[in-house]
Amino acid sequence: MDYEGFIIRPPSEAYSLLLQVTVGCSHNKCTFCATYRQKKFKIKPLEIIKKDLQEARNYKGVEKVFLCDGDALIIPQPRLEEIIGLINESLPNIERISTYANAKSILRKSVDDLRKLRGMGLKMIYLGVETGNSQLLEKIHKGVTYEQMVEAGRRVKEAGIMLSVTVLLGVGGIEKSVEHALDTAKILTDLDPDYAGALTLMLIPDTPLYDEYIAGKFVMPDTFGYIKELYLIIANANFTNCYFTSNHASNYFPIRAFLPRQKEKILKMISSVIEEKDSSKIRPEYLRGL
Repeated sequence: MDYEGFIIRPPSEAYSLLLQVTVGCSHNKCTFCATYRQKKFKIKPLEIIKKDLQEARNYKGVEKVFLCDGDALIIPQPRLEEIIGLINESLPNIERISTYANAKSILRKSVDDLRKLRGMGLKMIYLGVETGNSQLLEKIHKGVTYEQMVEAGRRVKEAGIMLSVTVLLGVGGIEKSVEHALDTAKILTDLDPDYAGALTLMLIPDTPLYDEYIAGKFVMPDTFGYIKELYLIIANANFTNCYFTSNHASNYFPIRAFLPRQKEKILKMISSVIEEKDSSKIRPEYLRGL
């Protein structure tokens, strides 16, 4: 397979074929993220993608395909349809195609565009929300407003595509910890995703947010401060049917819960950890990772 640079994918795509159709991220301005800093965004030539798919025909047991890099949905609709068509032609037993997307790229597609992609096999879109606080969205340079984020998510769901969103504990620092958590609960309620995952902020050198931290302008919550944010988000968000996790390697307290069915149970569990401040129940620092 022709991979340019470091490739990442969601934990749930661990057994998927990683097909790199773009390099880097079309936005690439988020102040906390260094994943694609060394990559100049581009759409990969169709001939390279065809060659990768030809190779993938020799793989056994491929049931899912994840389109890399950071935002494959930015590809113009006709080209994206062509790529997905090639996937179906080369790997006729594929059950699901999925991709990362940002709100701006989703909003470039109409619901009909997204429905057509759904009909071709695109069944899951992963959207990085990070926060529901409007000031923080601007501060971390997400490039969209609260309203645009919600519209993007609703467009995905209207098209019949499963929506998986991520939020970022700690991105508001101590100063905006509670506001961040409550507003994030609100945007999750408005989005009502099929899946939601909470990650915990890990500062990365050579990012603007890291520089703010070094300069003393950004103060991070302590370990239990992150867990309090997790509690507030779950307590105040209302879902129809969502599988909520905080099992990413960055998190101090991993959970998995079907919400709202297991809401009270999971809140009691988190509350006990906060009240007891029992460090034996949380992930040690040396085991955390991006």
